[in-house]
Amino acid sequence: MDHDLVKFSGIISAIIVGFFIGLRHSLDGDHVVAVSTMAKDVRSFFGTIWIGLSWGLGHSTPLIIIGVLVLLIKDDIIDIYEPISSYFELLVSLMLIFLGLQVFWKLFRGNFHFHMHEHDGVDHTHLHNTHNHNNSKEIESNHKHSFIFGLAPFFRIKSYLIGIVHGLAGSAAVILAILPTSPNFSSGFSYLIFFCIGTIVSMSIMTFLIATPFLMKSKSNNLSKILISLAGVMSIALGLALGSDLIFESTFTDILWY
Repeated sequence: MDHDLVKFSGIISAIIVGFFIGLRHSLDGDHVVAVSTMAKDVRSFFGTIWIGLSWGLGHSTPLIIIGVLVLLIKDDIIDIYEPISSYFELLVSLMLIFLGLQVFWKLFRGNFHFHMHEHDGVDHTHLHNTHNHNNSKEIESNHKHSFIFGLAPFFRIKSYLIGIVHGLAGSAAVILAILPTSPNFSSGFSYLIFFCIGTIVSMSIMTFLIATPFLMKSKSNNLSKILISLAGVMSIALGLALGSDLIFESTFTDILWY
């Protein structure tokens, strides 16, 4: 997206522009791949939403801080951020590689597995990654299936921290490119807040969609393991490609909407 073409004249236009750019921004390749490695961890559809929300809150935290500073002192913050921005991008590439390797480490240790059991005549399938099969009977005996329990907020610190790294890496550039053109502080701040809201909404939906195959009923673990492995491979491959582009100036990530 050419950010030089993004303009807003007042608060209403800033809200609309910010929200829709936020919706699109969360779908960048590195964001989607990183979240796909976490979507496998959840045990319920509502849990997937909380992964997206936690990521979005983490993504928003540095943006709001940097964005307010840009609105207040503009060029001084830009001069500080630009020399170090590539280091945050490199941190993203290392994080993607680590997330992918973590997937295969858990598969190797047998941490990812499914329990199928019945409650009140209804079959349930649950993905677990915190224990092995030796303790599965004990875990199942303590399982909660309350509807209220499934709706309860569950903040994901891992998702939040990954969101912070993404917010510092690529998203700050989006803010720096657009905020200085805002006509006043109120319009710029409105753009900033609704950009963050857009990313939170979009990533919550995306995480829900990504996690759905892991949560669907299946009598075999094979398909789920293939999907989990695919997420790991994609994360490692994108991390290596991004790192190569940053260090060796290759163009591997040009094929993405990155």
